[in-house]
Amino acid sequence: MDGLGRRLRASLRLKRGSGGPPQDNSKEALKEPEKPQEHPLPNFAGGQHFFEYLLVVSLKKKRSEDDYEPIITYQFPKRENLLRGQQEEEERLLKAIPLFCFPDGNEWASLTEYPRETFSFVLTNVDGSRKIGYCRRLLPAGPGPRLPQVYCIISCIGCFGLFSKILDEVEKRHQISMAVIYPFMQGLREAAFPAPGKTVTLKSFIPDSGTEFISLTRPLDSHLEHVDFSSLLHCLSFEQILQIFASAVLERKIIFLAEGLSTLSQCIHAAAALLYPFSWAHTYIPVVPESLLATVCCPTPFMVGVQMRFQQEVMDSPMEEVLLVNLCKGTFLMSVGDEKDILPPKLQDDILDSLGQGTDELKTAEQINEHVSGPFVQFFVKTVGHYASYIKREANGQGHFQERSFCKALTSKTKRRFVKKFVKTQLFSLFIQEAEKSKNPPAGYFQQKILEYEEQKKQKKPREKTVK
Repeated sequence: MDGLGRRLRASLRLKRGSGGPPQDNSKEALKEPEKPQEHPLPNFAGGQHFFEYLLVVSLKKKRSEDDYEPIITYQFPKRENLLRGQQEEEERLLKAIPLFCFPDGNEWASLTEYPRETFSFVLTNVDGSRKIGYCRRLLPAGPGPRLPQVYCIISCIGCFGLFSKILDEVEKRHQISMAVIYPFMQGLREAAFPAPGKTVTLKSFIPDSGTEFISLTRPLDSHLEHVDFSSLLHCLSFEQILQIFASAVLERKIIFLAEGLSTLSQCIHAAAALLYPFSWAHTYIPVVPESLLATVCCPTPFMVGVQMRFQQEVMDSPMEEVLLVNLCKGTFLMSVGDEKDILPPKLQDDILDSLGQGTDELKTAEQINEHVSGPFVQFFVKTVGHYASYIKREANGQGHFQERSFCKALTSKTKRRFVKKFVKTQLFSLFIQEAEKSKNPPAGYFQQKILEYEEQKKQKKPREKTVK
């Protein structure tokens, strides 16, 4: 299995870009909501605005100090005539963003070379609404040593491949002039976000190049448009990914270590995406700013990414029952020790077998995403896919989940043992609360896979009777 995993990872052209997820927790501006919603990044049918802000965040030297601090040096659009509450919310948001654009700390030096990085973060406001920051960090054009800059697009929409392309266009225009960015972003702001599988075409004029037509296409399968599994597969074996999934399913503390912001961002978003159709509702910070490193001492569950330069600080922190993943070396530096025993053995084998099949045929990011996500979705179909049959409804449509009957319905002892633990998690509780409110099961990807699985079981029974 390791050999197959290595071949798959070797066949992937690693994309430096970003992924995106659940909820994030910033310093003072933004707080975790009291009642997290089921879906950290909602599925958008189309029609919304692409973005709220385009920001440029630059490093400025502090007065009488050698350190630098990140500040917003460009903002589009400028909001005017805001109500007092709206203005205060905007100020809190704009104060928090620079911290996540430069999470590495304040010690910087001018550079002549710097590899550009694309990454993302998620901020959760006090009312539970979420905003995603899509970032491109690079050296601005110019002669001589200079400091990195970050272009940051703030949006409530999770579609990372599409926003990476938008950042490409912003970067190309910024090399000419900031003035060239404005008409492009204004056109984007006036365009409606496309429905799954649809394309928006923007007309844009660039000096010395003429008019360009830029096509932005949204993936047809929207449940994976916020993630790219390439980096996770490049860094870890299938067995290690399975152990991370097992830890996440029981809502444990997970820390990822890596050098680059892109790798951290992609891997943590990918790990969270394996939980679909469930959503991580605890502390979630793809790249922890230096000033928030104390997060790793938190007694409650978390999933965070930390840059390798802070490894020793993390290792010296008082932590219990943590899975500490070194993405650079593909190793676990700390673990609870029972990660291989959390999931039912037969279902673990099913996941690993599925991941190892057909790896040579994977060419596109969409194919890779579906190949990796599929076996984990099937795991939930086989363990909890019967949930809808155990929601008893009153005359007014309000449902009540019959937990005991639900667990007893599983004939496999290993499945039942796992599910009895899983139903006590917030992952499952939030999911089932939404199902209790809804009169019909949601017509989404998970429900589609449940129906397919039930149909396969029906077809299998007559064949078994014939054999007997």
